[in-house]
Amino acid sequence: MQAPLNPRQETGPVGTPCLELREARKSFGRVLALKRGELSLWPGEVHALLGENGAGKSTLVRILAGVHRPDTGRLLLHGRECSFANPADAKRAGIAVIYQEPTLFHDLSVAENVFMGRQPTDRFGRIRFGDMEREVDELLRSLGVELRGAQPVRGLSIADQQVVEIAKALSLNANVLVMDEPTAALSLTEVQRLFAIVQRLRERGAAILFITHRLEEVFALAQRITVMRDGEKVFEAMTPEVDTDTLVARMVGRDLDTFYPKAEVAPGEVRLRVRGLTRRGVFSDVSFDVRAGEIVALAGLVGAGRSEVARAIFGIDRADAGEVSIAGRTLRLGDPAAAMAAGLGFVPEDRREQGLALDLSVAHNTALTVLGRLSWHGWISRRSERRLAEDWGRRLRLKASSVDLPAGFLSGGNQQKVVLAKWLATAPRVLIIDEPTRGVDVGAKAEIYRSISDLVAAGMAVLMISSELPEVLGMADRILVMHEGRLSAELPRARADEQGIMAAALGRVASREFA
Repeated sequence: MQAPLNPRQETGPVGTPCLELREARKSFGRVLALKRGELSLWPGEVHALLGENGAGKSTLVRILAGVHRPDTGRLLLHGRECSFANPADAKRAGIAVIYQEPTLFHDLSVAENVFMGRQPTDRFGRIRFGDMEREVDELLRSLGVELRGAQPVRGLSIADQQVVEIAKALSLNANVLVMDEPTAALSLTEVQRLFAIVQRLRERGAAILFITHRLEEVFALAQRITVMRDGEKVFEAMTPEVDTDTLVARMVGRDLDTFYPKAEVAPGEVRLRVRGLTRRGVFSDVSFDVRAGEIVALAGLVGAGRSEVARAIFGIDRADAGEVSIAGRTLRLGDPAAAMAAGLGFVPEDRREQGLALDLSVAHNTALTVLGRLSWHGWISRRSERRLAEDWGRRLRLKASSVDLPAGFLSGGNQQKVVLAKWLATAPRVLIIDEPTRGVDVGAKAEIYRSISDLVAAGMAVLMISSELPEVLGMADRILVMHEGRLSAELPRARADEQGIMAAALGRVASREFA
């Protein structure tokens, strides 16, 4: 759930672009990854780069970073043509890339990371730690953050590590910064701070390329937008000239009039009942029901306890008190196997770490939850395994050349579909989905929403945890809002809006409102 700053300016660029990429093309064997990569970055401007997974954004960024050299095309810096043989060339030219997951040395200090490979030394070759730390302290103060150069990196949050990467870029006099999904793992407060830092960088005259799947961030932060599809630029405009519908249509190549295809289903019997669920120090006295044919969303700020409640319901974390029942059958707390046997499925927040075995094939991953059903005298039927994966692949419109392909080779949206397939193969009565579209592009989001809507129309009960307010409002029949480990509000679909959810998430409601 985000409420970012709004530093967007309304005027267009003036002068000469810091960087231009013209007619760039890049192939890897027979795969054409970039058909026509074009981009211009101007001083003092945030330029958003949008597109579905596989649109060519990553290849374009790697060309800018010196990781790849284009097969054809031109790269110009301040009007002069140049070529990068490696990432060091790009850094020397003033281009810095800040990735979603920073790559720092955790056993070293902030200052040592900023000056890695170029530490100042005295005439005896000894590192001048004091000078190094003072310079980094000044850089960090200029960014408006409270970090210190002497601090160890180990223990810093992802947001603080990104700040260290930005400080490193500034120490190298970078004037072009590429930020690749920088807010994906950040809390509301951390996003606010990052946006403030970006504003300071703009005021210094830096050109910033901002890559994100979150369209609300684009409208809050960017002055110019480029959209890529199928390896080429298909659209560019100043931000005030476009709206969300236009961007979505440009990204997926079609209008998405039914982006949130929520089916109207009359709720049936109670499938999931939670009463007084408590885990000391994490959440307290959580009670609610989810009915057949109903989507109930669990909303709130990061750290409110939403994912922890879901984990306790499924039995991954043991609750200290309370009761959970599935279709009238009371579960033994802290027992995921019993939860699965009762008909509960759980799609976790972190699909790569908790939902998939990335080195195993799509077929193996899909079958992991139903191996007993596919085995005979201890032998697993590979034919049945592949048939199961192919069946669910068709239902979920999985884009994979083969179910024998390792899951780690798929895009984020298709990985999420494999996790869904794995749990849907168990034929659950109730499905808990934690952040169903995190890190997923717009086209894949629409397909995941359609899949969830189809499941609910068929009578499944869904508990959905989401930090995206449009997703919550677009898909949920009821919205439960958490604040500091407690349910602070229950809002029916007809009376829910962003302001009401945010107020409840911040603890600004006096009592819980029931449908």
